[in-house]
Amino acid sequence: MQVDLNADVGEGAGHDSELMEIISSANVACGWHAGDAGMMRDTVALALSRGVAIGAHPSYPDRDNFGRREMKLPAADVHAHVLYQVGALVAIARAQGARLAHVKPHGALYNQAAADAQLADAVAQAVRDIDPSLAIYGIAGGALIDAARRAGLRAVAEVFADREYQADGTLVPRTHKAAVIEDLERVPARTLLMVREGVVTSVDGRLVPLAAQSICLHGDAAHALAFARAIKITLSAAGIEVRAPAAC
Repeated sequence: MQVDLNADVGEGAGHDSELMEIISSANVACGWHAGDAGMMRDTVALALSRGVAIGAHPSYPDRDNFGRREMKLPAADVHAHVLYQVGALVAIARAQGARLAHVKPHGALYNQAAADAQLADAVAQAVRDIDPSLAIYGIAGGALIDAARRAGLRAVAEVFADREYQADGTLVPRTHKAAVIEDLERVPARTLLMVREGVVTSVDGRLVPLAAQSICLHGDAAHALAFARAIKITLSAAGIEVRAPAAC
């Protein structure tokens, strides 16, 4: 059995080098919520040196709020925003002899695309227009997974090791004090349950079914490195290999 372990990087957290020793896929910030051209270049180089799959992490144009403020933009604008950001990272990667493997929207764009089919289609179409071989990462059971499949793209359903879930399979909003899990004792066993059994316990105690092809850790969080290490040790002990999803 195998599963992908991805993290958001290139956001200035300061532990990307250590994190790249553990994860199998890297979501590189494209400059609109964090990072810049130089950081994108350096993060791609780091991932390439570690054999980590490289993905783009585009967001809304919202640097002041780290891309976590919801916006209501026309689908055509979202399509252009994704083209712009992913296209830039494609060029930066290509200049180093690397290529992208996937695209994973960030923050509010990710969460809104998980619930809004029209927005999800705009994201998926932009990815397809850039490179139909790219995969799209989206929350398990969300609209972005369906949109990727409609566009003929690989869809990678991901789960969140360090976020609480609601009974409908969506994440507890960050405005809630219990949204982010900081207890190192809980996260590894919880992650193993998601991967091996395909379920997660919601904040109200219900078992919620989900598909876990990839596990996400928020690379900007202070606990990211400790969580990544503990998760990989737990998965390895259970005979589960951490590996990037195979391309079609």
